[in-house]
Amino acid sequence: MTDDQRALTGQHRQWAECIWDYHRMHHQIRPADVAIGLGSHDLGVPAFCAQLYAAGLFPSLVFTGGPNPTAPDRFPRGEAVRFREHAIELGVPESTILLEPKARNTGQNITFSREVLASAGITPRTVMLISMPYMERRSFATARRMWPEVEVICASAPLDFDDYLKHIGDEWLVTDQLVGDLQRVIEYPRLGFAIEQDVPEDVHTAYTSLVRDGFTSRLLKP
Repeated sequence: MTDDQRALTGQHRQWAECIWDYHRMHHQIRPADVAIGLGSHDLGVPAFCAQLYAAGLFPSLVFTGGPNPTAPDRFPRGEAVRFREHAIELGVPESTILLEPKARNTGQNITFSREVLASAGITPRTVMLISMPYMERRSFATARRMWPEVEVICASAPLDFDDYLKHIGDEWLVTDQLVGDLQRVIEYPRLGFAIEQDVPEDVHTAYTSLVRDGFTSRLLKP
């Protein structure tokens, strides 16, 4: 952690971990017809995709995502392009990977990936969504709305909260992201972007407390 990155207080950490646990779907990882690696700023996603491919859990893999909206300089040619390169570096055959380089949000990730698969003649019954850990619930809720006929399996690198904080290196930023994703889980169903998800009272209390204390940089604009 650098000098300009703020550390969490003990209470902030407790609230953040409560939300972290809620975002994880805890699905059993098992074989699927296809996997979709959801674009983000985190190369841990394609690395985990490569690990699961090597384990024989899916025969085809889509990487989806255009320029990162919050960090466009990180992958200037887009998330999907960089993820594909990293997966190939880690041993995934180029012929296995389909590319969707236009999506700018999770709904487009799902919709455009479905179109890419259809163009390739692939009509899956089970889809594994591979994402950052705290994106599991939002991606699940989005996929169930946008692609209700498939069975969705959510997967992410098996990191606990402290490990992920060390992996990213910025405790405040990670907590901002947890809060932002939870706001979307709450708000998107009424906008038609996702199915409703039950939010337990302790999770909602953690959310409102962190918003009150200034963890707001990833919240939706009014």
